[in-house]
Amino acid sequence: MRASAFLAAALATAAATNKCCEQIHHVLPQKTSFPTSSTYNATEAAYFSLQESDLKPSCIIHPTTTQDVSLAMAIISKNPQCLFAIKGRGHTPAAGFANVQGGVTIDMTGLSAISVSADHSIAHVGAGASWLGVYKFLKPLNLAVAGGRNGNVGVGGLLLGGGISHFTTRVGWACDNVVNYEVVLSGGQIIQANASSHPDLYQALRGGSNNFGIVTRFDLKAFSQGNISVTSLVNDISYVAPVFEAFTDIVTSTPFDKDTSLVTGLLFNSTSKAWTLTNSAVYAKADTNPAVFKNLSAIPSVSHKNQITTLAQFADEKATPPLNWVFSTATFKPSSQFMVELFDILNTTLYGFNPAGGVVWSVALEPLAGDMLSTGSTLGMKATERGYSKSIRS
Repeated sequence: MRASAFLAAALATAAATNKCCEQIHHVLPQKTSFPTSSTYNATEAAYFSLQESDLKPSCIIHPTTTQDVSLAMAIISKNPQCLFAIKGRGHTPAAGFANVQGGVTIDMTGLSAISVSADHSIAHVGAGASWLGVYKFLKPLNLAVAGGRNGNVGVGGLLLGGGISHFTTRVGWACDNVVNYEVVLSGGQIIQANASSHPDLYQALRGGSNNFGIVTRFDLKAFSQGNISVTSLVNDISYVAPVFEAFTDIVTSTPFDKDTSLVTGLLFNSTSKAWTLTNSAVYAKADTNPAVFKNLSAIPSVSHKNQITTLAQFADEKATPPLNWVFSTATFKPSSQFMVELFDILNTTLYGFNPAGGVVWSVALEPLAGDMLSTGSTLGMKATERGYSKSIRS
């Protein structure tokens, strides 16, 4: 009985989805793709993780205007069993976050137009844009916005999820810098959400993720920005303790230098049994020797490079090939002793784990300075300590 009920429900969902796809194809014939087409396959191949690209929607919609999204949602909303997902640049690795098996996926990358206001105070950014596209557009204007550090990451997911940038301590989280959202609601209505129009939705979208509506454009605060300084360090793993001590000193420094952005990375390859210890130390001014990184730079290194570059050039990273990814995060008070203990546990635990095909473990450590909340974060957090450390493991 249960099996037959499940089968009936699955068939009903498939029928509803096929109906959705047919109706959307009728109104958007040039912007609807189906399995085996090159356009469909291009979207499927663009995901960051194999978990997402393994899902196969019944059709993919490729809107190029907000009205296209509105038309699609008006149809989907009339078919409650029609499952759908929204894809920006597809960087979130978990299955189902930006794709759907047997449903309708809306690929937003066609909505990637960028412009600025006459006074250069606001950047208007399509939800399907990449951060690299944004930075390249703003570079000739000597402007920047608070956005992703990897240029391949999409605008939509980062802004709706919160967003740490190289400028977080100076201007707040990326979502704090959104002054207006253009949104398509579930029934297809197009609205503007800001401090005076739909303020509750405006507040919810600032870090509340993507289930309140489909954002088609973000209006972001822009600010003047010149070149930045990037110091790239590779240390032998035997120096992990002094690196962690220098990291902790930076996190707890008072006052915290608001031009500081730092990621300390640990990489372990189960096949070679080798650790790599790196530091990406970014300073938001053209200073070749920032004082904040003095102790970190003094630690003996295998490689030590400094360059003065643009935000766009630094964000132009090589795309990662699609892989199976698992992400987890943890936040803790800064302590070099605790970080060394954490490394010892990882080293002991991971060293003997080598499944067929191998696995690469990546641990990124980032400062969360109390000053990051001094600009009025909308995420409901308050600065009660000088700083925390965030660990991202994949």
